[in-house]
Formats: sequence, C-alpha cells, structure tokens
Amino acid sequence: MSAGRGGKGSGRPKGGSPKGARGAKKAPARGGGRPPSRGKGQPRQPRRRDGQRGTTPIRQFDEESRRSSLGGDQVEGRHAVRELLMAGTRRTREVILAGDLDAAPILDDIIDLADEQKVTLREIARSKFESMTRTDGAQGVLAMAAPLRATELEDLMEPDIDGAPPFLLMLDGITDPHNLGAILRTAECCGVSGIILPRHRAAHVTPTVAKTAAGAIEHLRMAVVGGLPSAMKTLSGRGIWTVGLDAGGDRSIFDLPMADEPVALILGAEGPGLSRLVRERCDTVASIPMLGVLDSLNVSNAAAVACYEITRRRSP
Repeated sequence: MSAGRGGKGSGRPKGGSPKGARGAKKAPARGGGRPPSRGKGQPRQPRRRDGQRGTTPIRQFDEESRRSSLGGDQVEGRHAVRELLMAGTRRTREVILAGDLDAAPILDDIIDLADEQKVTLREIARSKFESMTRTDGAQGVLAMAAPLRATELEDLMEPDIDGAPPFLLMLDGITDPHNLGAILRTAECCGVSGIILPRHRAAHVTPTVAKTAAGAIEHLRMAVVGGLPSAMKTLSGRGIWTVGLDAGGDRSIFDLPMADEPVALILGAEGPGLSRLVRERCDTVASIPMLGVLDSLNVSNAAAVACYEITRRRSP
C-alpha cells in the first residue's frame, strides 16, 4: 500500500536533515567510546559463550557468514527502509536520500528514526543516487545494512511463543525477485512462521526482493537448505505435513483436513511448478479451483490464496 505524499514544503521535514543541498548540519556520528574500527576486510570474530572473542580463522568465518547470509544488505524504497529502521533487528549503517525530494510524512519517519538510532544520513544529487540504486523505483531512499541472517531449520519446526503449530512456506526454485518479494509480503501478513529457501537455483533477498516485500523481510524467519526434498524428510520426521500446491493437485486447497496442524505449504517455480522429487515427497498435493477460461495463477497470487486459506482454517 502506498503512503500519501505531503505537499511541497519550503524547508526540510522535522527531525533534521543530512548535510547537503539544504544546508542543515550533518546528523550526529555514532556515540563516543566505540572501539577503533577494524581494518578493511577484517570481520568481527564471533563471541564465545563465555564472552571472549573466538579464534575462528578468518577464511572459515567468511565462509560461514556467506552460507548463513540471505542478502538484503542494500534496502531501497521508502516503506522498506522505514521498516528496516523500525524493526531494529539488524544494524543500519547508512541512509541515503536523493536531494530533490518533496516533503512527505514517511520521510519524516525515516529521518527521525535514523536520528534516534544515530544512523548516518546522507543527501546526494539525484544523478548520483540513481547510479547507486539496483531497483526500478527506489523512491529517493536507500539504506545500507548488515545482511539478513538465516535461521536454522530446526528452530522453524518449533511451535511459536503462543504455542501455535508451525506454518511454514517452502519455495521450490522461485527465481523472479518480484514474485519472491510479493510472496514474502503475503507470508508476513498472514502469519507464516517461517520460510524455507533452497540454497541454489532460487532467488534470495536482492534489493528488488526487499523493496517488493515492503519491510516483510525484517520480520520473517528464513532458513536456507541444501535441498528441499531432504528438508521435507526432516519436517515429516517431526510431524509436519508437507502440502504441495500445483495445478494438477488431487484435492482442493479449500479441503485440507490438516490445515490447522503443523504444516508446510510448498510452492513451485514459475512455469514448471513443483520439481519431480519435491512433488513425490509431498504428503498431499492441492490445487486452487480455476472457474474461468485461464487455467493458472501467477505464483505470488496463488501463494496469497493458499496462505490465507490455511490462515482462515487455523484461526480461532
């Protein structure tokens, strides 16, 4: 949903402005007393349980970080950046604004939140801003942040803090970042408790995904697995139903007896749908009834229908 734009203002919205064309003073630097910055290319060593720095070799640490990271270090778009700052689940290093923005309430929020968290604000010329963006419509706002960290599959299989059984979403080779972003936004809105992505041949969290998801990536737990078939076997061993969604399914998504139990809904790739091994390992394969001339939905639309049907069945 788009936020309403405010009218043009002669000055910067309240909350201060980064140093730039508007002439206001630069946002304060991060608080004093920080230890000296590490040299370029030197990652922070993980803390051991006793609070001491570990001695993991840099090469091993980099590899572990790469494998456990989902991406998402560049966030573009007003809603996505505001949600990044509001969630506070990962460090935001810098917020960059194009220098020709009109006043708008959502910009007030972004500037105020950045000031509160002592995040560096920078205002640059539009041409330079556009050269930094990696999406089609960054809306004059982007942020640089720490990458998203993956959650362990084992953690996703546990009931949530309210005791509700897991409601997981497995994505089988979805490669279009717009589709992935739309699916993540739907998943967060309808209460999916975890996302499972394959490590290879699938989209992860690119700037386009982050923008399309409109902040949902800050609130979803996501696991990355080597292969979905083996992950499905693990889920079945923990009593979690695996339900594939496919046009050739043998039952309607509106007739799932296990919808209110621990369940993992599996969506296939754009075009080919579920892969052969994934389909064979599903406990059941369901379809969305098609009543018109066309015989299929876009995968993100199908995800919305199926996820909300399961949510409806699980609601008190």
